[in-house]
Amino acid sequence: MRSDSVQWLLGTDNVVICPMKPYSDLAVEFLDELSSLLRKSVKPGEYPDIISLAFWCRKGNVLKLKERTLDVDSSLGKGLVFHITPSNVPVNFAFSFFFGLLSGNSNIVRVPSKDYPQTDIICGAIAKMLENEKYNKIKVGTAFVKYGHDQVITDRLSLMADARVIWGGDESIKNIRKSPLKSKATEIVFADRYSFGVISEAAVVNASDEEIRSLAHSFYNDTYLMDQNACSTPHLILWLKDFKRDGIDPRKRFWQAVYEEAGHYDLEPIKAVDKFTDYCNMVMKGNVSISYTNKWDNLLYAIGLEEMTTDITVMRGRFGMFYEAGIEELNQLVPYINSKVQTAMYYGVDKEALKSMVLDNGLTGIDRIVPFGKALDIGVFWDGYDIIGQLSRRISFE
Repeated sequence: MRSDSVQWLLGTDNVVICPMKPYSDLAVEFLDELSSLLRKSVKPGEYPDIISLAFWCRKGNVLKLKERTLDVDSSLGKGLVFHITPSNVPVNFAFSFFFGLLSGNSNIVRVPSKDYPQTDIICGAIAKMLENEKYNKIKVGTAFVKYGHDQVITDRLSLMADARVIWGGDESIKNIRKSPLKSKATEIVFADRYSFGVISEAAVVNASDEEIRSLAHSFYNDTYLMDQNACSTPHLILWLKDFKRDGIDPRKRFWQAVYEEAGHYDLEPIKAVDKFTDYCNMVMKGNVSISYTNKWDNLLYAIGLEEMTTDITVMRGRFGMFYEAGIEELNQLVPYINSKVQTAMYYGVDKEALKSMVLDNGLTGIDRIVPFGKALDIGVFWDGYDIIGQLSRRISFE
């Protein structure tokens, strides 16, 4: 490997492979202490994504995840996992590392090539944790690297690995797959996905002001916090028309509350320009049939669809640009759900009805059904994968 091309943030390429049981006491204790350290490392409100990460890896949450995992005592990690993480979500690399660690593996993690302060904070906290001798087994089995688009390096690290985890766009994944793996290696790929939400108009009309503010806050966290870059953030809102309008416009009530919630969003000038450019490009291409566009300053665009386009995944926004349409019943969604669709969010809609829609129609898309506010709550079941199960080796006994 050309060492001058790689920045080793932690560890070296001489990673020691010593598989552990999934959810080992050592890994759980390490993550719990890391959770506490991360919370002390940032000021309140400074990096909410780091706080969410810290909340996720605390012992109480990890043990809840363990309860959902089968045959932990009959499994071991596969060995070494090579993680290639996305450039547009600053803390994703840490979640990927957690999955590798909790499944009992040594890990080499490629962090985003783009500079993020979150990367430095998280890697600094992990480095400090690894100074403790009780975590030496984790230390010798952990490396964090940073490098550009260099296939020679990716080739080398891929051939070292017993499993490879790729987070990225379709084109990036295609290029990474040019680097071969061991014949028995496992690969998990988290590709481009699309997410949407369904809201009951009746539920919005009948909700109290406090409930609407809470819904708007949840929606803000699902969308604006990541500039709508996360695969699980909703771009399209489908309104279930389940009441007779009597003067209250549920859509305007909802969007007004979102606008008020977004008042503290840092809409930098470049973001405002990019959003308007995206909107103009969408109008000029004409592949989306628009009925109206409601704007609340530059903070929020709500684009009404005259009719649904065949491929809903083309309707994407950034920095506060969303699409909306009305439906009479959930089964109207069936023709539009393809394998690109990941998460369906809901408010005032029966989640069992959404579940039945997916299962009864044998849909190739929708891997998650969650209420608003949970879009970014990453779990060990993601994109239809049992991540811990696929990164560990189950040993059968007779």
